[in-house]
This record gives sequence, C-alpha cells and structure tokens, in this order.
Amino acid sequence: MTTKAPVWKAGEELPSITLPPVTRLDLIKYAGASGDFNPIHTIDEAAARAGLPGVIAHGMLTMAVMGRLFSPYFGHGFIQRFQTRFTGMVFVGDVLTVGGRVQGVEASDRGDLYSFDVFARNQKGETVASGRVEFLVCRD
Repeated sequence: MTTKAPVWKAGEELPSITLPPVTRLDLIKYAGASGDFNPIHTIDEAAARAGLPGVIAHGMLTMAVMGRLFSPYFGHGFIQRFQTRFTGMVFVGDVLTVGGRVQGVEASDRGDLYSFDVFARNQKGETVASGRVEFLVCRD
C-alpha cells in the first residue's frame, strides 16, 4: 500500500462529497445493474399513477452513493455493516451531498472497527437518507 491507513477520532467528519445531478440515465443504468425494474424509477406515467411528482431514484442507489465516502479507504479495510433509513425521495435533477462523522472505534484482533453516522442530503439541505456504517481498518 502506498498510503498510510486512516486513523480517525470520535467526532471527526469525513470529507463530504457532492455528486452531479441525478439523471434519468443513472436510474436506467441502476435498474439494469440491480435488476430492480419497478417502473416508478424510470417511467413518468408509472410514477404519476403511483401519486409521485416524477420518477424517483432507487433507495439502494442512494445508499450506494453514501458508501462512496469510504472508497478512498478500501485499500486499508472494508465496510463490515451498513444500515440505512430512507427519509425522503430523490428525483431526477437532485444534487446529493453525502457525509459522515466518526462515532467511535473499537480495537480487535483484525483491526480497528470504526462506527460512523452517515447521511445524504439534497440541494435543499433535506436529509433523504441516514444511517450507520461500520468500517474495519485491517491490521497490516
């Protein structure tokens, strides 16, 4: 490994990530990759019939972008647990910002297990998803 393993302290924030606006193509690609072809995610008429103002992003797509917070650290460890609560809808054109804060750390034989509170907010500052991630930084 060329970089040093991360060491975080309780209360420390991960650098937030602001993503490009969600596109219909993102939703179509995710539907294909995940096998979730519920038409409320890709077809305007189906979303309208469901009482929605437009197509909505898959919840698991929102969760996946929250997981991108940890991409820079995968050379040193992995996400051991990821729990998410969806609290809002994500629409085409929404700009999501994801972030997280260290809640604590426990040492183990395998490494240091960090717990994080994570979130995704839209461009209005509304939290659309929140959760808890446990990331294990493995011993070298």
